Amino acid sequence: MPSGKRTDDIEELKTFMQKMDKTITDVSQQMKESNQKLLEEIQQLRNVVQAQEEIKKKDLQIAIMQDQSMEYGPAATSSTSIAQAWLDNHSRSLGLFIDGKHIHPVDRQTRSLVDSKGGLVCSTVCAVQADISQCASSAIKGFEAWSNLSCYQRSKVLLRLASTLGQHGQSVAELCDLCQASCSSSTLVRLLQYYSSWAQLRDTLIANWTPLGVVLVVVSDDCTLYSLMLKVLPALAMGNSVIIVPGQSTAPPALLLAQLLTGAGLPAGAVGVLTGCDMSLAADVAQNSSISYVTYSGNKEDGVKLCKATAGLGVPVSVSRNISATCPIIIFESADINSAVDDVLETAFKKKKEGNWVLCVQESVLDSILACLKLRMADLKCVALASDEVRVLVDTAVQEAQNKGATLLQSCAVPSATQYPPTVLCGAAPSSPCVVMPSPGPLLPLMTFRSNTEAVTLGNHSPHGQAACIWTEDLSLALETSKSLSVGSVWVNSHPLSDPCLPVSGHKDSGTCTDGGQEGLYQFLRPSSSSVLPRASPVALDYTKFGTDAPPVIIPDETAGTIKSYAQFVAGKACKSESGATVVVHPPGGSGVLGYCPDGGQKDVRNAVEAAIKVQPGWMKKSPSARSQSIQALAKGLEGKRKDIANSIGAQTGLPMEEADKEVELSIARLSDWAAYCDKFHGGTLPVPQSGAGFSIPEALGVVGVVLPDKHPLLSMVTLLGAALASGNAVVMVPSQEYPLPALTFIQVLLSSDLPAGLVNIVTGRRDQLTKALASHSVIKAIWYWGNSEGCQYLQYTCTSPLKTLRLFCQIDKDGNHCITDWTHASVLEEFWRNAVQWKSVWIPTA
Repeated sequence: MPSGKRTDDIEELKTFMQKMDKTITDVSQQMKESNQKLLEEIQQLRNVVQAQEEIKKKDLQIAIMQDQSMEYGPAATSSTSIAQAWLDNHSRSLGLFIDGKHIHPVDRQTRSLVDSKGGLVCSTVCAVQADISQCASSAIKGFEAWSNLSCYQRSKVLLRLASTLGQHGQSVAELCDLCQASCSSSTLVRLLQYYSSWAQLRDTLIANWTPLGVVLVVVSDDCTLYSLMLKVLPALAMGNSVIIVPGQSTAPPALLLAQLLTGAGLPAGAVGVLTGCDMSLAADVAQNSSISYVTYSGNKEDGVKLCKATAGLGVPVSVSRNISATCPIIIFESADINSAVDDVLETAFKKKKEGNWVLCVQESVLDSILACLKLRMADLKCVALASDEVRVLVDTAVQEAQNKGATLLQSCAVPSATQYPPTVLCGAAPSSPCVVMPSPGPLLPLMTFRSNTEAVTLGNHSPHGQAACIWTEDLSLALETSKSLSVGSVWVNSHPLSDPCLPVSGHKDSGTCTDGGQEGLYQFLRPSSSSVLPRASPVALDYTKFGTDAPPVIIPDETAGTIKSYAQFVAGKACKSESGATVVVHPPGGSGVLGYCPDGGQKDVRNAVEAAIKVQPGWMKKSPSARSQSIQALAKGLEGKRKDIANSIGAQTGLPMEEADKEVELSIARLSDWAAYCDKFHGGTLPVPQSGAGFSIPEALGVVGVVLPDKHPLLSMVTLLGAALASGNAVVMVPSQEYPLPALTFIQVLLSSDLPAGLVNIVTGRRDQLTKALASHSVIKAIWYWGNSEGCQYLQYTCTSPLKTLRLFCQIDKDGNHCITDWTHASVLEEFWRNAVQWKSVWIPTA
């Protein structure tokens, strides 16, 4: 072999060996880095577990000490030295948290926070418009950085904070105690663990949904830190950035947790904290165009103020009224009396209360319950009231209850000043103010019932629907009662327990959203196929005159006798309006007359709701398969009237017959989709950390009012109708004022269907007049509205008492652009099904 060739081969071999050495070195380095990364993650998990064990040991020691005392009196004062040191480090003057750091702007009004003894804890800054703008700009940048991270990276940040609480959890717990916003470190660690897992699995288990953007979380002054973080952490886990407007008591802990979150790796701006003097700050922040969603937790008064102040802004607002709700404790004759009484006293008198409790006892065990109460209450000490004004309210409530026949069971004599003994108001009347709207203070109204039906009636007597406790050893009775109570959470043979895996959904006047569980994540997401709702500016609107315009004058001409008159559909019958008036149905372009339809009003809506409320409970109790068959039959009926309805779409909208027929085809398929949906989504068991069984149940809202959109008049109608019917609701629909003819023709399908009379109602007429009628009816639980900006503003301002769940869509934005929902996309199925249900969680301990 020539020497030159051999030399070339040797050089190639050397080059190859060098490349191999480099490859081996690179692989070795990557393996080292991977192992190091794995070790770091294992260490983080070990830190979390160690932190939990330490917290559990401390909690156990405290519990043992309290049990050994054999008293229900106040616990020994705990040390707050670490929290005091943190406050001293900030000179007891706390600023704002913006762009990942504490700032203390000058020339700002401040607000003082005092402890339970009246001593100064600290002062907080009241943010102004310049601070809001700075925080909002930072939040937008924070959202871009945070949402662009992978699910794994976001999960890692939340887990890192859980580990950090192992080091600083004591300071957070002490600060909560000092500010009277009690929340244990173990509770925060549990929240972080739960939502870090959902952050990791968002794209896997909640595919095709995307974060909203910048979320504003607002709580009232009397709200707890747990309620605040139950909204902040899921919003972050789903990839949103969050601006927090805390209450007075939760402001210091919120500022500390924002600092710890940023230290754990949260991008600057992804969480900001703005403190203020009252609820007006939240309204000012909501006006910023960067805010995509507002969610509130707290008392009713501040919630109403926030809803009214944000009316017309075009930003969705959800409310959780979890403070001062009236909740029943129901004790059946089959209950373990001793355990029930112990937990009644624990729930009603010892724990820090967010709600008010009413005790309902079966008559056959009343004497036993009273004897146990009298024995256990002998050890209870007087409770300190907040002020002299609260003492006056308590005295007044007790006197009113006595005037209505109640007798008192108290632990000791009533002292003077701001102390009051735990008091049971035996034999309180259901109409008594102490039952309907209990005053603050250690008062427990007691009512009796004879049958299971009476128990449910008493339990549903309150306008609130927050929670209930049931005591019975009959599992069938417990489950049946749980299902019948209009509340969001039920605890069986247990005092109230909180865990993030349990969905908390306020029923009736207690809220419009779900917090906790997978169900609570969707309020912070939107379908990926949908567009961001445009913002709006409030208009000068006289709410007393909305919907009161005079009807248009109809001038008869030579064709008046040949034009068809249509009927509306109420209580299963085609009928005229109560007033007998009609409005003109115009063809495309507005010139000419296609027909006349009834000009419905408040009386027509009242008749429709009365019919709906009679049949809705029976429809809800039908099996999913029975509802499915009825909806499938409705689809077949639509197919039978296919030609007539296609003609009505073409005549009304001007579409070619081919496109009109295609919309009918899509509508038939959509009803078939809803028929299939009926038995596919029904909650399930929950992974509760304690021993026992927990499960979530989707329930119907009740009667839903729907103001239908102009575009795709048939497809949009059957989509919304199917969502309501599949989940067990009754519905009152208002057809598009511009294109009512397809809905009027669809009445022929309803007349031949097997749906119960009154389950579906179609009331025609002027949109604003009927919107006002829907808003003013107390039975209607939810309104889905497509219309103008004035209608959206009116509904958000007026639907606060009683509270209604709103889905508002302005069809034309402030720039004159049409905002169109893509009714052909499959994502609308899950979106509107979730809007048609409310969730209930049931917890049954096993040990």
